[in-house]
Amino acid sequence: MTGGHAPDAAEVRDPGLQPERTRLAWRRTTLSATGAAVLAAKQAVHDDITAAGVVGAALSLLVWLAFLGVAHRRMRALGTARPRALTPHGAVTATACTLALAAFAVAVVV
Repeated sequence: MTGGHAPDAAEVRDPGLQPERTRLAWRRTTLSATGAAVLAAKQAVHDDITAAGVVGAALSLLVWLAFLGVAHRRMRALGTARPRALTPHGAVTATACTLALAAFAVAVVV
């Protein structure tokens, strides 16, 4: 480089299509979570409506809404010119929501 100034990594980085691919992955994951929540709620109140079924459906809805919030914030962040990394809090929340939806699905089936 002329002038003795080498550009740092932030100046050189070209994210290319990676943010778009990540945004699409978040959309697919949100669609999968929506399907899991709907199926869990449907199964919970399938034959007859019980208190446990209503609680299971409500918990599935609550976890699904939390996951939608995390996914929406992440997809908006990926739309910027220089997207920041996913925060540890966001990663833990998304993981907890995914595990909770899986646990509700197992509880409903068993």
